[in-house]
Amino acid sequence: MAPSVNVLGKQLQPCSTSPLTGFFRDSYCNTSPADTGSHTVAAVVSDDWLRFSAERGNDLRPILSGGCKWCLCASRWKESFDAWKRGEISKEAVPRVMLESTHQQALGKINLDDLKAFSADVSGK
Repeated sequence: MAPSVNVLGKQLQPCSTSPLTGFFRDSYCNTSPADTGSHTVAAVVSDDWLRFSAERGNDLRPILSGGCKWCLCASRWKESFDAWKRGEISKEAVPRVMLESTHQQALGKINLDDLKAFSADVSGK
């Protein structure tokens, strides 16, 4: 099987082993047809985002805290991005994206430039 590819066109890198994340709980934001949520966006979540997610019915606070790395559903990340654009949440509430660990399939729902604008990598890769 060929290695999975990230949004930068390179081999997908791990997201987190503590807590263990990913649809397959293998530390990668890999996906498959069984992953209906498309857990493809590798992100660093904040307490503000965790509150935002809980308010929308997905309370991850029992397992995550601000600063944790997690494979988010592409639609959930986009929902927070869109909420920021509408002025409903602060820019800081939108999770920072680990581009090298974000699966290329996320690009089916999110523009690469939007992901790059929220890159966790200070070099802006």
